[in-house]
Amino acid sequence: MRMSDRLNPRKRSMQLSRLFVLSLFCLLLPWAQPAVAQTDLTGYWVLRVPNGDGIFREVYIQINQSGKTISGTLFGRGPNGTPITGTFKDRQLHFATVPPAPPANGAAPSPYFSRSQVYDGVYQDGKLSLQTQNYRKETMQGIAERTTREAALPPAPLPLPALRDLPDNGLVRTPPMGWNSWNKFASRIDDAAVRTMADAMVASGMSKLGYVYINIDDTWEGGRDAAGNLIPNKKFPDMKALADYVHSKGLKIGIYSSPGPKTCAGYEGSFGHEVQDANTFAAWGIDYLKYDLCTAMTIYQSTQEDEQGLYQKMGDALQKTNRPIIYSLCQYGQADVWKWGAKTGGNLWRTTGDIRDDWASMDRIGFGQLAIASFARIGHWNDPDMLEIGNGGMNTDEYRTHMSLWSMLSAPLIAGNDLRNMTDDTKSILMNADIIAVDQDPAAKPVQVLSEQGKIETLWRQMKDGAVVIGIFNRGDAAANGTVAWSDVKLGDAGQKLQVRDLWKHQAVSTVGDRYTATVPPHGVEMLKVSVAEGK
Repeated sequence: MRMSDRLNPRKRSMQLSRLFVLSLFCLLLPWAQPAVAQTDLTGYWVLRVPNGDGIFREVYIQINQSGKTISGTLFGRGPNGTPITGTFKDRQLHFATVPPAPPANGAAPSPYFSRSQVYDGVYQDGKLSLQTQNYRKETMQGIAERTTREAALPPAPLPLPALRDLPDNGLVRTPPMGWNSWNKFASRIDDAAVRTMADAMVASGMSKLGYVYINIDDTWEGGRDAAGNLIPNKKFPDMKALADYVHSKGLKIGIYSSPGPKTCAGYEGSFGHEVQDANTFAAWGIDYLKYDLCTAMTIYQSTQEDEQGLYQKMGDALQKTNRPIIYSLCQYGQADVWKWGAKTGGNLWRTTGDIRDDWASMDRIGFGQLAIASFARIGHWNDPDMLEIGNGGMNTDEYRTHMSLWSMLSAPLIAGNDLRNMTDDTKSILMNADIIAVDQDPAAKPVQVLSEQGKIETLWRQMKDGAVVIGIFNRGDAAANGTVAWSDVKLGDAGQKLQVRDLWKHQAVSTVGDRYTATVPPHGVEMLKVSVAEGK
């Protein structure tokens, strides 16, 4: 600066002002640049998870974002979807479904809504890479892309038929016996496994004891052809040839579908194609249909009228094929299905949510059937779900209880284990002819409670031959004594001599004295058949 400038107050003031403005501009420069907008995930998304068989499971998600907080809805089972809550920060997304409060009446919560499911993922290039775990704790990964509200919401309901009573189809005069793929294999089932399971059912001798149905559960579906016909996916290259193979073994074959647009595992359902699918099943040679409510719950109400109409629609279609096809209703015991299931042409109906391979689940489901036992009758059976025997989640005593209780209930005996590598214990339980005879007794009299003594619950059931079967069940965690007074059995005239057989030990039981006492192991059972001694 020149000396003259320093001496000129006005000029110096102008220079200082310019310096101030320049400094202020430099300070504000970063804020003057165009802001990079924070990603907003608000809207509808479709998550596509590959199943490994050429089919993708689609999950629709509606997201509301407020800052770093996420809320919204996961669409699936239930007409209103399931609420979600979570966070979105630094492109990392985390959210979980919000289970509803337990039922006010103290009933067990639905297994389909009570579990919180967690999703984690990353946002990149307009897409969400997400992963979660299914109920088997298997990791599922997929990519979510934006979609529309119309795509996310379920289709409009189709008209349901006027309710009427369908005729009895004359099938399963005793509870059906066989095998189902879901408990052991779930989505891993394929043509080869079904064939080898049929082989094993024959080779083991199970078929001679009454196990004849080889049932394929969910995940066989591949979509529809140009004519709308249901076709299998690449795991099942020729369903007719597979049915022919099973039939060649002297067995029968079952399959699975849903009245909803998608099955529980996200495959093609029978919604709007009931007659077409029934005719397809008949053409393939199918002998048994398990019909699972699944996504129909997103379209129709969980009322008796709606559910009865849904199942009547397929029941009528099956009967019009003129092929004898067992009809198994699977809607988890909603709307008191045991009161109307037979009217839809149903031969059996699930009375509960899915069983798990553990004592608590089996105990709760099995003993929970006693109140509705009288609704089972010849050709129409209460179904407390498939057997878990041999899958490893319970011990031998617990599996004996499982088999005993289901047999006392006249429940379907549908094995769910790998028949190709059964242990001796598993074979001895599933193939106990004395216990099977209880289940298959043609009189189908309902089981009743004889007594309750602490954790010991004693049940009894009358057989067609006049005998009485008694089950002494220990529901407790420690060994306990169970006692039966012979006078309580009320078999024949007073003073008649009785003969008693232990159905697990396959031996006679002493009737000396006026009562019988057994020490029953924790979660174990003692099964007795009591009859009047011959010639007495």
